Amino acid sequence: MQNKGLIKFFAILFALVSIYQLSFTFVSNNIKSDAKSFAKGNPETELKYLDSIGKENVFNLGFTQFTFNEVKDKQINKGLDLEGGINVILQISVKDILKGLSNNSKNPVFNKSLADATANQKGNQTYIDAFFDAFETNSKGTVKLASPDIFANRSLQGEGGIDFQMNDAQAQKVIKRKVDESVESAFGVLRKRIDKFGVTQPNIQKLGESGQILVELPGAKDVDRIKKLLSGTAQLEFWETYSGEEIGNFLSTANEALKKTEINEAVVTTVANDSISALLTSGKDSTTTKNDLGPIGKRIIGQGGGPVLGLFAPKDTAIVGGFLRRADIRILLAGDQRYAKFVWGKPTTIKDAKDKDIEAIELYALKGNRDNVAPMSGGVIVDAKDTFDQSGKPAVSMQMNGQGAKVWEELTGRAYSQKSNIAIVLDNIVYSAPGVSSGPIAGGRSEISGSFTLLETADLANVLRAGKLPAAADIIQSEVVGPSLGQEAIDNGTNSALLGLLLVSLWMMVYYGKAGWYANIALAVNLLFLFGILASLGAVLTLPGIAGIVLTMGTAVDANIIIYERAKEELRSGKSLEEAVVASYSWKGAMRSIVDANVTHILTGGVLFIFGSGPIKGFATTLLIGIITSLFTSIFIARIFIDWSISKNNKLSFVTGFSKNFFTNFHFDFLKIKKWTYAFSAIVTVVSIYSLATNGLDQGVDFVGGRTFQVRFEKPVNAEMVAKELSSDKVFGSAEAKIFGKDNQLKITTKYKVSEHGVDADLEVNQMLYDNLKKHYSADITYDKFVNAYDGKILGILQASKVGPTVAEDIKTNAYWAVLGAMLIVGLYLVISFRKWQYSLGAIAAVVHDVIFVLGIYSLCYKFMPFGMEIDQHFIAAILTVIGYSMNDTVIVFDRVREFLGGKKAKGNFDSIVNQSINSTMSRTINTSLTMIMVLLIMFIFGGESIRGFIFAMLIGIIVGTYSSLFIATPVLCDTMSEADHKKIELEHNS
Repeated sequence: MQNKGLIKFFAILFALVSIYQLSFTFVSNNIKSDAKSFAKGNPETELKYLDSIGKENVFNLGFTQFTFNEVKDKQINKGLDLEGGINVILQISVKDILKGLSNNSKNPVFNKSLADATANQKGNQTYIDAFFDAFETNSKGTVKLASPDIFANRSLQGEGGIDFQMNDAQAQKVIKRKVDESVESAFGVLRKRIDKFGVTQPNIQKLGESGQILVELPGAKDVDRIKKLLSGTAQLEFWETYSGEEIGNFLSTANEALKKTEINEAVVTTVANDSISALLTSGKDSTTTKNDLGPIGKRIIGQGGGPVLGLFAPKDTAIVGGFLRRADIRILLAGDQRYAKFVWGKPTTIKDAKDKDIEAIELYALKGNRDNVAPMSGGVIVDAKDTFDQSGKPAVSMQMNGQGAKVWEELTGRAYSQKSNIAIVLDNIVYSAPGVSSGPIAGGRSEISGSFTLLETADLANVLRAGKLPAAADIIQSEVVGPSLGQEAIDNGTNSALLGLLLVSLWMMVYYGKAGWYANIALAVNLLFLFGILASLGAVLTLPGIAGIVLTMGTAVDANIIIYERAKEELRSGKSLEEAVVASYSWKGAMRSIVDANVTHILTGGVLFIFGSGPIKGFATTLLIGIITSLFTSIFIARIFIDWSISKNNKLSFVTGFSKNFFTNFHFDFLKIKKWTYAFSAIVTVVSIYSLATNGLDQGVDFVGGRTFQVRFEKPVNAEMVAKELSSDKVFGSAEAKIFGKDNQLKITTKYKVSEHGVDADLEVNQMLYDNLKKHYSADITYDKFVNAYDGKILGILQASKVGPTVAEDIKTNAYWAVLGAMLIVGLYLVISFRKWQYSLGAIAAVVHDVIFVLGIYSLCYKFMPFGMEIDQHFIAAILTVIGYSMNDTVIVFDRVREFLGGKKAKGNFDSIVNQSINSTMSRTINTSLTMIMVLLIMFIFGGESIRGFIFAMLIGIIVGTYSSLFIATPVLCDTMSEADHKKIELEHNS
């Protein structure tokens, strides 16, 4: 081997750099372990401990020192499935941005196009492109985007803006830029909120040009609080309010009108005897029956006063709000009151008739106007902080800029003189509505008080400081993983990786003797390099990523197997040990097969990286890095030890007493039985396609949208009974529940309100799930303990995910393109490499066969297998991996077929030559597949329930791929070559 000294130098240098990079991970983990011990299970104390040492030097290398924050930034980060935490994808409403850019245009073509874009948006199509398509269809050239009543308005005119002379193509460029600026603004606002939230190593990134923002908060535990923090627009407004006396006549009239339209409505609440209810009963005595109180009156459960019109049960707010929005009811508003805005306050607690605490929500009427614009918005806030009010209760104080201070003084002066109130409204919820008792307030300082907790005031101050989002941010996809589940994943992944490493190493020693030891050393160096690169890239390690590392162990020895098998052939042909090693490492020896096989791996891994997301991208990352490092270590590191052994005159035979006669006299007529294999594969293909058409597949929420919960109980539960309970019309309407791993653990799936992206819908689903499952727990489990994550959690929701329909459509589209793209790219490469289309066709036929086979197994078995067999992103990753390994096996066989057909190593007819070439690869083919099957079996048994279906698909794929490379790909290659080619090859070989 030439340049041996240079290779040694770079190998040592690379090893030292890898150790240096990994040292930060070890130091960081030790410090975090100390923090956990110090905190004794309290996450806030743990976080404060880590924050307190953030700027302290904790790692001294002699020539330089690093603070904990610097160490933390250089470590290998664990993904949510290992660390626990929350992952959400926020969709910034491009529709709202477009409305804002158009100044809420009333143009019918514009508004119809917005609606059509929402309804007709295709998978992987951005909303803005869907809007442009819809606008072009609806306008038919009669209306331009640059019309003065759409985008050529005052706010968008000027330099870099839209001028009414622009055509649609020119206007589109400006609109896209403005939308991107708004998304960038939203990104900045979210970044500020998250930085102040207090989690270690948060990750926030924009996803292409879709208006989507990914937020990952490792270690975060309070699910409901975080979702509110992320999705709240922080639209702060200050409104003058009507009093109950001012709006009372309308409410009385509205109630009477509703009595006529809501005759058969059931009574749902007990009415309190307060001023508003007395007003609504038009002076009737207290013996009046509940039904006479009317649809609004009978729902009042608490006394109003001042700006509060009355208190209602949370479940009645939607109904009452619907009444007050109806056109036939609003027409009863007189004068300026016709612009009144009816809004709800924060939930509060009151006593019912039996002196029991119940939750209630206050109703307010704001003094609206023709333009529906608040007298003052939160844009004037320059600072906000959590504090305490005069009563010592948590509150938020705000400081306004000069312009805001002036408007605030006018507002408070008017409220003082009119003895009215000013409502402080955040995201359309009244947080407080104070009166003004001491005259106009100068200086621009105000305060929000109410029934807050300390955390709520901290979050509120945080979002006000960060500023408002330019548009609504809907959570379209989310995943929550508890820390205890993450620890289980780490344990499962580590155990399976170590056991896989042990088995592969043992097999290499048993099969190849001393050469196997050298391969194992190369494997150890490969793992060092792999983790070193992951650390230097700041990569995130996930459970599928660990699976990728375990698979890398198989590929790492794959190249050594190919080289060693070639060396054995060269030794059997009479060459010396040194000549055999040189020949096996040459291009005509093993290198061509190794390059072809690994290029196909890299191509499929690249496709997986491009189209995958989250943990799947982590799997692709480790797989791609592992392929490159394994090639380097297998070809160069193992070679250094082999050359050293030869220089010491050590006996090196690449066999042991156990393996020396394996496959040496193997003669099987593969082509003779091709009719039987064709028939078998045809039957399997037909059955698979029939099952896919009739039985279908168990499509996961990734593909169809929905909510999934992994719930653990104290004792085994009946999955069918739980599914029936949750499928009630009073709960989710429809739901599935399956045993997930242990019989005290269920995977619950429902599509209930999955299209509603607001936090309220998520809260409702969590509450309903808790209310209906708490009876299955003997312990008194609270809502917080059931829903939120905490260290040591073993009961309740351990993992939850939500995928909206639009995201599911995008994932499905990406999956189709990923599989088709991988096949086409690899097929094209094989045409270029082998220079005959028949090779590419044979490989593609084998791959299509393998994919259909795996899909068929999943379609036939998913209903009764004891583990999940869902078709989701993990499954697509498995299919792409199967494509890569199927191509790998096929390339190894094809490379030897090409060598035999192009040379003169064999004599006989065409089929005989091909058979001899296949038989000569059997040791390589079986060994390569066997090592892969071993590590996959280990992952399947010990890797954990969450990736068992993913591993099973690869396991079946590798077995079927080995079969198809021998019994499908090669026969197709031979059958598609012309008879003239057959005769030409026979003539050359037998002359």
